Amino acid sequence: MFNYLDVKVNNFAGNCFYIPLKHMAKKTPRNTKSGNRLIHKISGILTRILLWFLMVSILWVLAYRFINPPITLLMIGRNIERKSDGKSFKTEKEWVDFDQISKSMKLAAVCAEDQKFLKHMGFDVKAIERAYKSNEKGKPVKGGSTISQQTAKNVFLWPGRSWIRKGFEAYFTLLIEILWSKERILEVYLNVIEMGDGIYGAEAAAQAYYNKPASKLTKAQSAMIAACFPNPLRWTPLKPTRYIRHKQQLILRNMRNLGPLDFNE
Repeated sequence: MFNYLDVKVNNFAGNCFYIPLKHMAKKTPRNTKSGNRLIHKISGILTRILLWFLMVSILWVLAYRFINPPITLLMIGRNIERKSDGKSFKTEKEWVDFDQISKSMKLAAVCAEDQKFLKHMGFDVKAIERAYKSNEKGKPVKGGSTISQQTAKNVFLWPGRSWIRKGFEAYFTLLIEILWSKERILEVYLNVIEMGDGIYGAEAAAQAYYNKPASKLTKAQSAMIAACFPNPLRWTPLKPTRYIRHKQQLILRNMRNLGPLDFNE
């Protein structure tokens, strides 16, 4: 029995012949092998990129546990915007240690932005669900970001609302929750957060708005600064609107209810 296909093929002369299987079998393995090599090469490149990203990002976050971030992409972006508007560069910031920020300012920030800060591992699931439902119904956009998420975004990422950035935000949030203490997260947050036009951090805000260091901020002053956190370019403690004054009173009430922050929980 011949190793041929059981199909006759007629040529133009009317003769018939068989197609040998051995000639057809030679091409398939070559194509398969070349395809496998390409897939293997691509997967190798992607694996190396992933490993490099993991190594660099972990070392970056670990370094910032001890080193204060010198600047953020938000600060750079804001200065670019100022320059395009014909304004001069402006970055008022002065890093102060955790103990040099008044307890009132720390408590006001937590009460205004993330009352479960000391209890969660970076994410407030219920707040995220509420924000999602609110946004889905077409109501004004509400965020569900915790202080940890905002810190990760401000220090390691660029401004924006894309799903890619959200994915990186979640990743860096987990890293800082694992590698930093809650005190360090709040310290970095209160030193890099935007608190006005070209004003970053509690110390710069305290000096700009009340001519005093952050360590001397009162409860009312701290609550007023925190009330402007969501949009510091629109609202300012120097000229608080009725809405901001109302929000300040809500924060003060939450501060009384929540009480002193216990970082040993």
